[in-house]
Amino acid sequence: MSRAFSNDGFTRTPGPRPPLSLDDAQHLVSEAKANTVVLVEGWSDQAAVETLARRVGLDLAAMAVVVLPIGGATNAHPFAVRFGIQGLRLRLAGLYDLPEQRHILRALSAGTVTSASSQTEANSLGFYACSEDLEDELIRALGPEAVEQVIAAEDEIGALRRFQAQPAQLGRPVAAQLRRFIGTREGRKIRYGALLATALDLGNIPAPLSQLLARLASSLT
Repeated sequence: MSRAFSNDGFTRTPGPRPPLSLDDAQHLVSEAKANTVVLVEGWSDQAAVETLARRVGLDLAAMAVVVLPIGGATNAHPFAVRFGIQGLRLRLAGLYDLPEQRHILRALSAGTVTSASSQTEANSLGFYACSEDLEDELIRALGPEAVEQVIAAEDEIGALRRFQAQPAQLGRPVAAQLRRFIGTREGRKIRYGALLATALDLGNIPAPLSQLLARLASSLT
C-alpha cells in the first residue's frame, strides 16, 4: 500500500483535505509560536517544502517557521493581511505559481511594508515563482525517468500506463502526462509532493525552492 507524508513520516494514506481556514491557520501559528509564515498554494507544496527543509538541515519548528497551504493564490490576500503588517506582523515568505502572480502582488502590497508590482519585487520580499507549479518544477528537476521510478516504487506504474493510454494523453510530452497523473487526485498529489522532494538531488533543487530555503536559512544568521 502507498504511504503518505505526515508529521510522523510516511505513515498514512491521505484522502482529499479541506482548505485551511484563516482561523485554523492562526491556531497553528499560535501553537507553534511562529515568527515566520510561509504561504504556499496547496497541501502538496507544504509537503515538498517541509520535506526539503528537513533534508537540507532546517528545523522549521525550532526556527518558529510554519508553512501554510492557503488553498490557491486567490486566497493570498486575506492570509497576508491576517499574518502580515496589518495583522499579527509576522515575517512572510512563500512560493506561488507564476500564472497567478497578480494575486500574490496584491497580497504583498497589503501584507508588507512596501508595495510589489513585479516578480523581482516579490523575490525581494521572500516570494518566489514556479514557472507553472511546484510539481512541474520537481518533475523537470528530476527528469521523467526518475519520476517514473518513484511512481513504480509506489506500485502505481500500471495506473500511470493506463492513464497515458487515454486518448486525451496520447501525443503529450511525458513530463506533462506525469504532472497531470500526479494531480488527478488530491491525496496522490500530496503524497508525491513529499516523495519527489525526497528523491531530488540536493544539488539540483529547483530555483524557487532553493531561494525560499536560502531565505529561511538566512534568518538563522
